[in-house]
Amino acid sequence: MASLTSDPRFTAMTIVVIDFEGLTPAGRPAEPIEVAALALRAREGRLVEVGRFEALMRPPADAPVTARDVQLKGITQRMLDSAAPAAEVMARLDAHLTAPPYRLVAHHASTEAGIIARQAAHCPVLASTPLLDTLRLAKAVLPGLRSYGLDSLLDHYAISTPPGRHRAMPDVEVTSEVLNRLLDDGVAAARWSTLLELDMAGGLQPFRPPTGPEAAQVPLF
Repeated sequence: MASLTSDPRFTAMTIVVIDFEGLTPAGRPAEPIEVAALALRAREGRLVEVGRFEALMRPPADAPVTARDVQLKGITQRMLDSAAPAAEVMARLDAHLTAPPYRLVAHHASTEAGIIARQAAHCPVLASTPLLDTLRLAKAVLPGLRSYGLDSLLDHYAISTPPGRHRAMPDVEVTSEVLNRLLDDGVAAARWSTLLELDMAGGLQPFRPPTGPEAAQVPLF
């Protein structure tokens, strides 16, 4: 990663790896029920953790947790009943982002971008921050893989599947490991050496907050 850490724009940036777990009510956008974030900075040629955040979020009453949700994520309705609503949690997370510039990083980042856009009124810094998608970066530097899902990348890099896979913080932690490996591989392959080249390979601009009929579907917490 040495050439990246020679780019002052890259070293000035804090990377925030983020993941949401959510419910998917029929005919509606996903309702977030958990968020986790790891803040990373470049230190001595590696990205190292400088902060973390995680919280459950109480969904609207008409978006119940299903048996499949419990089986896959290990999050029960009882756990969420005592949690703060998404608006409050997202505002708390946003309040930590006081030292820009930032890049958000997620695997299949369009999912996270959509959730953030629907909560933009409560997290304006997050909602205006560009993203890097580890799925896009993997396609750029690892051509020919049969799958670019997170589990496939864990297998490719021999990264152990963490206990609690499909909870937000374990997924953020392994996505951070994958990101470090992808950055190293991209530098070694001369695929990127600057933040601009990273943005070109895997960047995603923030989604606009929904307006019109779609906005009416967003619950008011």
